[in-house]
Amino acid sequence: MGRYFRRKLLIYLLTFFAAVSINWMIPRLMPGDPIRALIGRAALRAEAADKVAEYFSRIYGLDQPAWRQYVNFWTSLFKGDLGISIYLSPKPVTQVIRDSIPFDLGLLIPAILCSWIVGNKFGAFAARRKRLDGIVLPIWYVFTATPYMWLAILLAYVFGVLLGIFPIAGAYSFAISPSLSISFILNYLKHWFLPFLSLFIVQLGGWAIGMRNMIIYELEADYSRYMESLGAPRKLIRRYAFRNAMLPQITGLALQLGVIVAGAVGTQVVFSYPGIGYLLLQAVMYKDYFLIQGCFLFIVIGVLIANFVIDVIYVIVDPRVRHGMGGETA
Repeated sequence: MGRYFRRKLLIYLLTFFAAVSINWMIPRLMPGDPIRALIGRAALRAEAADKVAEYFSRIYGLDQPAWRQYVNFWTSLFKGDLGISIYLSPKPVTQVIRDSIPFDLGLLIPAILCSWIVGNKFGAFAARRKRLDGIVLPIWYVFTATPYMWLAILLAYVFGVLLGIFPIAGAYSFAISPSLSISFILNYLKHWFLPFLSLFIVQLGGWAIGMRNMIIYELEADYSRYMESLGAPRKLIRRYAFRNAMLPQITGLALQLGVIVAGAVGTQVVFSYPGIGYLLLQAVMYKDYFLIQGCFLFIVIGVLIANFVIDVIYVIVDPRVRHGMGGETA
């Protein structure tokens, strides 16, 4: 088992190196100059703009050769320094991301976990009842095919504009400051509900369809038919089918948590929700190399951690994996 995890660790380290290197390269392949985008907000004459651009290029290290910038990037990364944001200058990238993470996790983790739990339970329940399955399956397909942004706009228009029940911008009212007071928490939940609902509805359909299809497949598998021929109770067969069907769902959950930012960009943009998805969009618009690198680094680390969690969970819940590891060690 130790050999298995050492090999996995080596694979993760190589993947991290390759992904972070590509992450450093991609922003620099974008057209445009981030320093010009920064000073373009100020009305400067051509000569003054050139001098300011030269100054900021030297400050951010963008006047150096590409190989030197790459070496400096890794040197700073090992020190925990992701650089200074160009778009939100002079804030460090680590501070900008740290301020956004609580809002991101507070929105996305509940949406993913709730949709996963409800979707799996309801999908498994509907798979055993053909009449109910015929009714809810088209609804689930509509849910999972609905774009996040379109549903977010629809919910914002109905519940925010027409009915005026929920606010449609920000994570909390600008008149109050973040704190642990009851008034702030209630205000935050009021802003949080519509983004949460849009994510929950779309993801619910995907989880339910996945579990429904896996349950049907497992109940038609050879081991289920064999157990049935031996006279095993139907409840026991369904229990085994549910456990086997949960394995790909667990994989999907871990990967979904790993790329927790990517699926919420549209929702966060619609509601101006200050998560990392919204932050990443702003960084791309203003060609902020350092902030783009920081956001993608957060995603890369999340994906690698998610895959590691998958490996550990599979060893725990699937005896076939443990048996394979034992055979490999032997």
